[in-house]
Amino acid sequence: MIGNDLSRAADLLRAGEVVAIPTETVYGLAANALDPLAVSKIYAAKERPRFNPLIVHLSLKSNIEDYVSEFPAKAVQLAEAFWPGPMSLLLNKRDVLPEIVTAGLDSVVVRKPAHPIAQQLLEMLDFPLAAPSANPFKQISPTKAEHVERSMGDRIAYILEGGPSVVGLESTILDCRTDNIKALRLGGLSLEQIEKLIGPIELELSKHSNPQAPGQMDQHYSPAKGLYVVDDMEEAIANCKARYSLLLWDDSKAYPNAIEKYYLSRSKDLVEAASNLFEYLHRADEDMSEIIFAERVPNTGLGRAINDRLIRASH
Repeated sequence: MIGNDLSRAADLLRAGEVVAIPTETVYGLAANALDPLAVSKIYAAKERPRFNPLIVHLSLKSNIEDYVSEFPAKAVQLAEAFWPGPMSLLLNKRDVLPEIVTAGLDSVVVRKPAHPIAQQLLEMLDFPLAAPSANPFKQISPTKAEHVERSMGDRIAYILEGGPSVVGLESTILDCRTDNIKALRLGGLSLEQIEKLIGPIELELSKHSNPQAPGQMDQHYSPAKGLYVVDDMEEAIANCKARYSLLLWDDSKAYPNAIEKYYLSRSKDLVEAASNLFEYLHRADEDMSEIIFAERVPNTGLGRAINDRLIRASH
């Protein structure tokens, strides 16, 4: 059920249930991060393997050092600059967080979301929330309550309405356990913004097994039908016998035989393209086409994260 009753959502979370909540990145599947049984319900609802750790969401008033054993200077600098917002930090954890949240690792990914409803909810609770994206494992992330209802509505207690997610990409995850900062997942905060603040960072984006953070597996964010990322759209179409839809950046060509055409941003705005990406993937997955062809966007700013999602969705 979709609703806007914050008190009901809070009561369900206190009772150990799972609730879908809005964030500025995507909708999250939330449970009490300090309650192992509640967190186990997240894994069951998503059919998510337990070796894949979760992000812990904190209120603005939370003391992060209640949950992490070290908060290095660069992590403090990043938090002061970009929280609340679409950035998560990997840090060494305290024992107060159960192992099921961190997949048995001695580290935890934490963030403070910017969505006002998420923050209102967190401030009503006396515990943080573990919350991966509110979709079945490896499927398209939800940016609307309706996306959650279609894929998870019969598996969870409540869906808290918060409107469309304005960022539309999951948070950028940074490993801040040492001074050598690494990006573990590209997301809604661009590398350029981060590097302008703290200097160059390394990329460590894929883990075939035992990921350190969410979003590192090669296959993720995938529609039910085949998605193909192509460099030459006209060549791909010429050789295609199936009904196809197109996910496009370039709006200069007509493609009259496409079932549907979804332009990520006609104004060539990567922020708008990021916001539209998952919504258009959901639409393409539900239209009358048999496959989806997608073209890359410019590989700068949020374009890197968009291209990362497209490649993982195409596996």
